[in-house]
Amino acid sequence: MLNLPPRLGAGLNGSQFANLYTFQAAARHLSFARAAQELCLTPSAVSHRIARLEQGLGLRLFQRLPRQIRLTEEGERIFLILQGTLEQLHEALQQAPGGEIGGALAIYARPSLAACWLVPRLAKFSARYPALTLDVRVGNDSVDFRTQRIDLALYYGRGEFPGLVAEQLMDERIAPVCSPQYAERHGLLQRPEQLRQCTLLHDCLAWDNAAFDAEWAYWGRQRGVELPARHLSFDRSDLCMLAAGNHAGIAIGRYRLVRERLASGELILPFGEFWLPAPCAYYLVHPPREPLPARLQAFIDWLRECAG
Repeated sequence: MLNLPPRLGAGLNGSQFANLYTFQAAARHLSFARAAQELCLTPSAVSHRIARLEQGLGLRLFQRLPRQIRLTEEGERIFLILQGTLEQLHEALQQAPGGEIGGALAIYARPSLAACWLVPRLAKFSARYPALTLDVRVGNDSVDFRTQRIDLALYYGRGEFPGLVAEQLMDERIAPVCSPQYAERHGLLQRPEQLRQCTLLHDCLAWDNAAFDAEWAYWGRQRGVELPARHLSFDRSDLCMLAAGNHAGIAIGRYRLVRERLASGELILPFGEFWLPAPCAYYLVHPPREPLPARLQAFIDWLRECAG
């Protein structure tokens, strides 16, 4: 049990700055062990630093529970102040000479959106903002902005992002696509009933908590078509497109991601130009920040321009 001194006269001195930084890491992770890994310390050293900080401030910053820690109300308040101060310092250090927008941005995106839509456009962004560098990461998991150093995420989903700022960037439409050879082999042209002898290609992680066959099931219900059980599954829509282009089956194509392959003739719409509104859309998502850093605002504005 900590013996905390009265708050009157409590404050910081030079020896506490390392303890503050340790607290910030522990508060982000809500774990002394993960903070210790980040800071190359032992969990015991992290715990001692936090205790010294609490003694110096006369505040209890964490509730120590079995196998976990939680921020107290005072701890959360100090954490938010500290986060804001460190962010302001980071922004000041990011300024490019001459007032040019510069610095670094960490972007997280769904793999298919990154491969088919975002990455092919990045050369234009770099030409417009040569002093701004991008670190692009991909994955199917949701970002924990508190513990991961990510500025902006690009998601395909239903728009449910509690506690975050979310803006719909683009809508989406879907339709079955396959190679011309596959359509001819299975007699698919304008004959959706022929699907019963086909292999369906599934993006089994189409959106958060989606069933493995969610896109095809949605299309089948809307079109009143019975679907076969034979399938191949992937965890990325672009891999479904790649498999379809190599005659492995027929996939649900998302217009924003597949239109270049349609234009080149690699893939076709065997049932014609019947696009259905998709059950999801593309969103840009980030934590609340006021104001947004200039480099992040520049990237968001550029994304809107591309989407338009």
